[in-house]
Amino acid sequence: MKLFVTCNWLLWSAIALSTFSNATFAKDCPSDINAVTAADVRIPLEVLSHRVKPLTKCELQAEAEAWLLLLKEKVTEISNAEVAAIYKKQEQQAGKQAEQASAQHAAIQEAIKAIESKAREQGQAGPGSEPTRQDTAEIKTALVKHVTNLMSERTALIDRFNVVLDQWNVKGGDTGEYVSYIRAVSGIKVDVTDANATWTTITGWLLSPEGGFRWAVNIIQFIVIVIVFYLLSIVAGKAAQKAASRSKNFSLLLSEFMVLSVRRLVLFIGFFVGLSALEINVGPVLAVIGAAGFVIAFALQNSLSNFASGILMLIYRPFDTADTIKVAGILGKVESMNLLSTQLRTPDNQLVIVPNNSVWGDVITNVTGITQRRVDLIFGIGYDDDIDKAQKILEDIVNGHELVLKEPPAIVKLHELGDSSVNFVCRPWVKPEDYWNVYWDITRAVKRRFDTEGVSIPFPQRDVHIYQEKTSPA
Repeated sequence: MKLFVTCNWLLWSAIALSTFSNATFAKDCPSDINAVTAADVRIPLEVLSHRVKPLTKCELQAEAEAWLLLLKEKVTEISNAEVAAIYKKQEQQAGKQAEQASAQHAAIQEAIKAIESKAREQGQAGPGSEPTRQDTAEIKTALVKHVTNLMSERTALIDRFNVVLDQWNVKGGDTGEYVSYIRAVSGIKVDVTDANATWTTITGWLLSPEGGFRWAVNIIQFIVIVIVFYLLSIVAGKAAQKAASRSKNFSLLLSEFMVLSVRRLVLFIGFFVGLSALEINVGPVLAVIGAAGFVIAFALQNSLSNFASGILMLIYRPFDTADTIKVAGILGKVESMNLLSTQLRTPDNQLVIVPNNSVWGDVITNVTGITQRRVDLIFGIGYDDDIDKAQKILEDIVNGHELVLKEPPAIVKLHELGDSSVNFVCRPWVKPEDYWNVYWDITRAVKRRFDTEGVSIPFPQRDVHIYQEKTSPA
C-alpha cells in the first residue's frame, strides 16, 4: 500500500510538473519552437555554452523545457529504483518472498526484473529458481549501485540544464521555478540504517566521475588557485612597494597601507575565483555581502569614524612611522597605524593604542617631524656677578658642543632681571633626535663652569626688613 501511494505521488507530480511547464511555455512564446541541444544528453558543457549563446529568449525557453523533461525522466527513474531498493530491503528483513506487484507497480517490477535477469546471467541464481534471501540482498545491493549511477547521470543533466538556464536568465528569462526544481531533486540520500547500502552508496559516489572524482578535482583546483593568488599577492605587494618608494608623496604609513591593501585585494579576488572552481555561485554571496554592509555600517558607526580618520591621516600625512608625536595627551613614538587605530610607544616603553578618531580630532604635535629643533634653556646668575663673563661662558659652552648646529646660530642673551637672579636665555639648534642629549650636556657643563669661574647660581630668596616702632614715655 505504501509503495502504491508513493508511485501515485510520483505520477501526479510528473503530470503537474508537465502541465505547469507547458502552461508557462505557452504563455511567453509560440509552441512550435523545437529544442536542438537536448538531443545529445552527453554534449560537452563548453560546446553547449557556445550552442545556446546565439539563441533568443524564446528559443532558450524551449531548450529549458526540453532539458527539464530529461531531468524529470531521470529523477523518476531514480525514484523508482529507490522504491525498488526499499521493497527489496523489506523483503530481505522479512525473510520471505515479496508478493507479486499489482499493475500500479509495473515500473518498479521492470527495474527489479532487469536486475534479476542480470544476476541470473552472471550465475547468481539459477534460471527459473526463486530468489533466496542472499539473492535478495545481492539484488538490493545492485539496485543501490544502480541508483548511484543514475544520480551521476542526473548530475550531468543538471550541469547542462544550468548552462541553459544561465544563458536564459541573462537574456531576461524567469528561471526561478526551474532553479527551485533543480534544488529539490538534487543531492544524495543515504540510508544510515543499512550499513551495506550506506557503504555502497558512498563508495559509488566517490568513484563516480560526476561525484567524488569531480569534487576531488574541484577541491584541488580551489587549493591551487588560492596558492597561486597568494603568490601573486606577494608579487603585487612588492610591485606596489617599489612604486611607492619611487614617489616622494608617499609616506611610510601610506606605503605600508597600499601594499597591504593590494595584497588583500588579490587574495580576495583569488578566494572568489576559487569558490567558482568549487561550482559555487558567487553572485548571491556578493549580494549578501553587499546587503550586510548596510547593517554593519549602522552597527559600527564609531569604527567607520575611525576608518575615515585613518584615511584622512594617510592622505594628509601629519606624521609617519618612527615620528614622536603628542596626541590626545599622550607623547610617544609611532610604531604602526591601521585604518582604525594608531599605536604609540611612550618614553617609558608603554604601548598605547589610540583610536584614529581621537588622533585626527585633537591637536597633533609632531615632535620629530622636522629637521631642526630649538633647545630652550634659562640660566640665572647673582646680581653681584659679572654678566659679560657669564655670557662668554654660555657662548663657549654652546658653540663648543659637537651636536649643536652652526646654522641657524645659537642665541645667548640677557633675558630678564628676576626677583632673585639675572636670567640668561640660551637657545641652540639641534637635530630632533639630539634634543635631550644637548639639553642635559649643556646644563651639566654650565654648572661646572659657573662653579669653576666663581659665578653664582642664586636660589630664590627674600629680604625681610623689620622696623621697630618707637613708643613715647608715659
